[in-house]
Amino acid sequence: MLALSRKKNEALVINNNIEITVLEIKGEQVKLGISAPRDVPVYRKEVYVQIQEANKEAVNADGLESLKELLG
Repeated sequence: MLALSRKKNEALVINNNIEITVLEIKGEQVKLGISAPRDVPVYRKEVYVQIQEANKEAVNADGLESLKELLG
């Protein structure tokens, strides 16, 4: 993991097309602005984890049904 220090209104660039800017700092909370191409999905980590878990459940459920149909 790369750890960087940034102050308000400072930014960093990822892969030449994603820019993350520190918009505001209040106590322990930091507000970030993310500028990325529309085809690049940006999620909060907790939402991303939920999506991944839902995808795994969907694959497992479909796989189980397919196996049941195959075995008759």
